[in-house]
Order: sequence, then C-alpha cells, then structure tokens
Amino acid sequence: MIRRTFLKTSTVVLAGAIGSRRVAPARAQTLDKLTFGTNWKAQAEHGGYYQAVATGIYKKLGIDATIRMGGPQINHPQLLAAGAIDFNMGSNCFSALNYVKNNIPMVCVGTVFQKDPQVLIAHAGQGNDSLAAMKGKPIMISPVARAGYWQFLRVKYGYADEQIRTYTFNMAPFLADKSAIQQGFVTSEPYKLEKAGAKLVVHLLADGGYSSYATTIETSWKLVTEKPDLVQRFVNGTIEGWYSYLYGDGAPANALIKKDNPEMTDDQIAHSLATLKKYGIVDSGDAEKLGIGAMVDARWKDFHATMVEAGLYAPDLDLKRAYTLQFVNKKHGMNLKPGKS
Repeated sequence: MIRRTFLKTSTVVLAGAIGSRRVAPARAQTLDKLTFGTNWKAQAEHGGYYQAVATGIYKKLGIDATIRMGGPQINHPQLLAAGAIDFNMGSNCFSALNYVKNNIPMVCVGTVFQKDPQVLIAHAGQGNDSLAAMKGKPIMISPVARAGYWQFLRVKYGYADEQIRTYTFNMAPFLADKSAIQQGFVTSEPYKLEKAGAKLVVHLLADGGYSSYATTIETSWKLVTEKPDLVQRFVNGTIEGWYSYLYGDGAPANALIKKDNPEMTDDQIAHSLATLKKYGIVDSGDAEKLGIGAMVDARWKDFHATMVEAGLYAPDLDLKRAYTLQFVNKKHGMNLKPGKS
C-alpha cells in the first residue's frame, strides 16, 4: 500500500487503577488546537492516536487534537513543511534523514513502532525460510521499497537489483506461483493471503537487523523551539493513548477508526492489534525499559551507517538535525501497563 512510502507511505477508559492514573489533571486554560496527519487511511496501526482522542487523553493534557487521515493523494510531509498541519506520522527513519538532506527544518520527536512492520513473504516449503535464503531469487517489491528498505537488504544480505520484480499491490501473482516472494506489511498482506488459503513463511525485516523506527512523530523545529511544552504534551498523550489501546479496551478508538475509514472491518482491526502485540511492534526493546515512544542514538547511527554504505546519504549528514530525544525516554505512561506501577 502507498502508506509504506518512506516520504508518505477511541475506547472506554481503562478500568480501576489503570484508568485513574492514565492522564494528568485537566488544564484550566483554553485547549491548544493542533492537527496530526497520519500516513494512511485509519486503521489499528493508528489506534493509540484515536484512543487519545476518543477517551479524552489529549484534552486532559490541554490539547484539542484533530486527526487528519492520510491516503493515496495526500502528502502530509509536504503539508507539515508548509505549516498546514502541526504533527505528522513519518513512515520510517528515511523521512527524517531526507528532511536534513533537503534542508527542510522538520524533526522526529518520538516513534510509536520500535520495529518497522515491513516483511517479505514466501510460500511455505519452498526453501525460503530465512532472509539469507532468498538472495538471488525474484522478489516482488514496489518502487518506493526499492528506494527504501531494499537498500538494507542489499547491504546486509547481498541482494541485487536484478532480483526485483514490480509489485503492483495485486496479490494474485503471488497466489498463483508457489515460488513467488513479495513484500508486505506484517499486519496486512499475510492476513489476506492466509484467508485466501496460502501457507506462508513471513520474515519481519526488523528481526533480521533492519534498524529503522516506524510511524515516527514529526513536527517542525520551530514548534520544538517555541512551544516545547505543547510538543511534550502531545508526545505524552500519544504515549498514554497507545498504552490504553494496547492494554485496555480499544472500542472507542476502533469506533473512530471505522468512522473515518468505513472500509475497515472488525476482523482486520482485531488481527492487526493482535499482530502488533505478537511481534512487539510497539512495546519491545528500548520501549520496555524507557517507555513507548523511546528512541536511542545507537539506532539512528546504525540506520544512517547502513544507508551511507548503500550510497543514499553522506557520512557527515548531521543526525542531530533529524531527531531529538528531548521528549522521550522518560518512562512516561509505563505505570499504565498491566503489572507495572
């Protein structure tokens, strides 16, 4: 889906003590209005944001947040750069590095996905049981994937451009050919292919060393400089929304998701949420120690080094212009996770 381009791509309050500790006391002043743009049509992968709206988390932090849904003809990074929206959901680390490369004063202030959900999918029993095993074999990927995570696969596993076959987001060719391999999103294509009867092996690139963050939180350096308190409150509200959506009752968020995107089904939402948990897409690694939203310098440096080797960026690109750790790694909201206090 186009949501995966690297420049483009809520529920009842938690019961008992969890609900009572979830948010800070309501602010007396007028709410700060802001708009947040997502990277695709409403879905469970955006659930924490919708949860924060639906359950009043943002409002209790003094924010009147509007979620502007993405789609195939919507360029939210461009709208962010133009000041038409206040925050944007970046697809991955490429987005922030491209801002720096093109001298655009935008910055990544946090991330939701510790693991990028990109996968390669093959039929079971065809000898494609690892990423390394698929070196030299035809693989269907999109042009944007070729410019993105394919570069990691070239550097890490020795893939060659000669392997590439164009993926048109039509899964019929894969279903018709047992030797076929294609790209996917861990919460989406495997679900649809298995419903069509396919037996699959699914390789999450993040588990194979792909270090990019995903669904990052982007804003302008101007907002960071002039209104850091607003940025902090939005990041905190988003973190609380995701804890609530993952570990509480997601019905309010799901209702808003289906309102924005009537094509979304309950089955797809349930599958996506279960998959996010199964693979630790949101709450794993550094997030388990530092809280949802966590980022660390080492991950950014590793991603940059890989893409320098791939020839995409200069070695001296200033990473400190791409991201800031000012608003994350504070263990905010971790008390909302079951078993934590």
